[in-house]
Amino acid sequence: MRTILLLGLTVVASIAAAVVGLCVVRLVVPPEVLHANNEVAGNYLQTLGTIYAVLLAFVVFVVWTQQNDAWKLVERQANELADVLRIAQVFGEPVKSRVLDAVRAYVREVAEHEWPAMAHGRSSPRAAQLLQTVWQALVAFEPKATREETLYTEAVARFNDLCDARTDLLLNSRTRLPPTLWVLLVTGGFSTVASMSLFGLESFWSLALMTGSMAGAVSFVLFLIRDLDTPFSGDWQVTAEPILLVLGQVENL
Repeated sequence: MRTILLLGLTVVASIAAAVVGLCVVRLVVPPEVLHANNEVAGNYLQTLGTIYAVLLAFVVFVVWTQQNDAWKLVERQANELADVLRIAQVFGEPVKSRVLDAVRAYVREVAEHEWPAMAHGRSSPRAAQLLQTVWQALVAFEPKATREETLYTEAVARFNDLCDARTDLLLNSRTRLPPTLWVLLVTGGFSTVASMSLFGLESFWSLALMTGSMAGAVSFVLFLIRDLDTPFSGDWQVTAEPILLVLGQVENL
């Protein structure tokens, strides 16, 4: 809800700033003078707007793909963890209890501490230690039959996939748009909206409506990009729900 409120304030503020800027230009430069620039300004805005629209579409695609990848990595990590648990049930004691206890602690650590840390591009050292504890419990098991050897091989493979998914997820949490690209996005949006002041329409309010609409649309997209670029914070964040479902499975074992 906080994100929606902030989004509304951002859009309203950008619209207000664009209309105020248009008023200032009209006070300094008479509409008759600007009217002669309409044809040239139209061609200029069409070229600039097309370039900026392509840039926005590309960046939105990148950050949206990044967030979808984060969701997939979370689900993959949860699935691999559940598979390790399922296979560990066959190994018996004490491996079963050690794996269960380590997974239980790991899931709680991830949900309670590592998830907030990933919002700032960090990770939890304790989560890594608990994952290592799971590995040590698996390594301590010695298969005594062909069936156990097959399941043990599968458990190790699933554990390796789990670690890979966690590593990729942590890397995803640290991936951000470069500052130079943000400068390009902001200055490009400002230039595109400011170009509307070059037109000398007789009806000021028609021009103000078009300028405000463009400013609102640009600010909306930039806000969306900013939020998607930080997939582990805000109202539209990637949650730890799939991993918490694994904790529910552990509690029922």
